[in-house]
Amino acid sequence: MKILQVMAGAAQGGAETAFVDMCIALHEAGEEIEVVTRKNPARQARLQAAGLKVHILPFGGVVDIFTTLRMRKIIREFKPHIIQTWMSRAAQRTPRWSTSEGIPRYLVVSRLGGYYKAAHFAQTDYYSTITPDIRRHLIEAGIPENKIRHINNFAELEPVGQPVDRAALNTPPDAPLLLALGRLHQAKAMDVLLRAVSRVPGAYLWIAGDGPDRAALEAECTRLGLDDRVRFLGWRDDRAALFATADICVFPSRYEPFGTVFVQAWAQRVPLVTTASDGPRQYVRDGEDGLMVPVDDIEGLAAAIQRVVADPDLRARLTENGYRRYQAEFTKSQTVAAYLGYYHDILKREGLTAQI
Repeated sequence: MKILQVMAGAAQGGAETAFVDMCIALHEAGEEIEVVTRKNPARQARLQAAGLKVHILPFGGVVDIFTTLRMRKIIREFKPHIIQTWMSRAAQRTPRWSTSEGIPRYLVVSRLGGYYKAAHFAQTDYYSTITPDIRRHLIEAGIPENKIRHINNFAELEPVGQPVDRAALNTPPDAPLLLALGRLHQAKAMDVLLRAVSRVPGAYLWIAGDGPDRAALEAECTRLGLDDRVRFLGWRDDRAALFATADICVFPSRYEPFGTVFVQAWAQRVPLVTTASDGPRQYVRDGEDGLMVPVDDIEGLAAAIQRVVADPDLRARLTENGYRRYQAEFTKSQTVAAYLGYYHDILKREGLTAQI
């Protein structure tokens, strides 16, 4: 099957990571994949190293005619069966098939990782959503149920050679080590996490990520007297090694439609403490495979961290139950099979299977 994957995307982020992981996974499954994305040397290098053809487009504002014209040329030359768009800008710049395209019919599938306005997807034929709640959101917006399928993200981390050297980051070998990953933005609530850590004596925190709030968070860290216990690592490409070093993964988000970090923690057998933001509350079972506290609850977050630090039996239970959830619902093979099954189902529904 020929599948064109399209994302504008930011420089870094969870959706961008999931996009690259999914493109490579479909390619490894034997499908013919081409990619359209914004210029990003690291993303482009990883995709090309995996053997994918990458087209770079600007995905600018409304006056960016070049992207629209070039997109049509890419589609005419590749002749995909499926075009999958990621987020609204890619969907708006991807044309629905018409006879004027002069190529066999294709279907546009928009993958939604958030609560976007349905009006942004006027050129979409079918939808995939990463949570049941986002699917419900589309149905309430008037999209027919048989046009939408919920398919989980998967967690795929690079193999671990060696854990990160704690000494290199001035972290004692026996200190409780918390790991938080994500963009440094108000939605991720790293400010709440810093205040919670100030209430957990002896705990160290590594924050892997970057973003517009970094300077403010570093200033808050200093104000709280945490400079000796908190490390800002920036974006990292050794996520598995970070998980292998950490004792607890903390996911403090205010707004999180899904949140691949909690699945990564399960996959890497690291105890999880999370807030009840939109994504985690649909999946995490409080007290079984993670501890869950209300959004913006500093005291509750600190107390949950302290519980996990102090109770080895709790750590073991959260770890093992989380890993079972990962194996049952969030592996790469399951997600790839679900997408390919969806593609085949909708092509058959539209009478297009003879093209494959």
